[in-house]
Amino acid sequence: MADGSWYDADIDRVIISEKEIQEKVEELAAEVAADHADVEDGVLLVCVLKGALMFMADFSRALGRIGPSAELEFMAVSSYGHGATSSGVVRILKDLDRDIAGRRVLVVEDIVDSGLTLSWLLRYLESRRAVSVDVVALFRKPDAVKVNVPVRYVGFDLPNEFVVGYGLDYAERYREVPYVGVLRPEVYNRD
Repeated sequence: MADGSWYDADIDRVIISEKEIQEKVEELAAEVAADHADVEDGVLLVCVLKGALMFMADFSRALGRIGPSAELEFMAVSSYGHGATSSGVVRILKDLDRDIAGRRVLVVEDIVDSGLTLSWLLRYLESRRAVSVDVVALFRKPDAVKVNVPVRYVGFDLPNEFVVGYGLDYAERYREVPYVGVLRPEVYNRD
């Protein structure tokens, strides 16, 4: 961890290394490729901004090496406001740029915690007549789940602690950290 980066002093401990993340991304891409090998027009990957951006970039490249073809789309939704927990009220900040009717959609999520936002998003996408809507999430916090959401592909289960890195943020910081670490309490308690 201590490579001299600006964030090192804020991280209590690393729980998932950069190498472990990259290996898991490759595994998830292989699972998705195997399950969607018969799709002629490819899979539509829908990245949930901002947190899933790092995962989407690595996942889509890994999937592209083994197939099927994939097209990329982006959505931004908010249910947090300025707090640290989901409010349950979802706002679309950026909607899809294309019609998804008749497409196989794979929602690319960074983390599933309460499940409230993702549950709403799945209903929304299904209402737009996609053939199927599945979810690949790199991280999940099982102890934080309030609504059970069908997540077909999951990378890692995380403890119910304040974690940052690889897309996960605190106050829009730490997304670029290449691993997942537990944020020191004094960092988020000082605000």
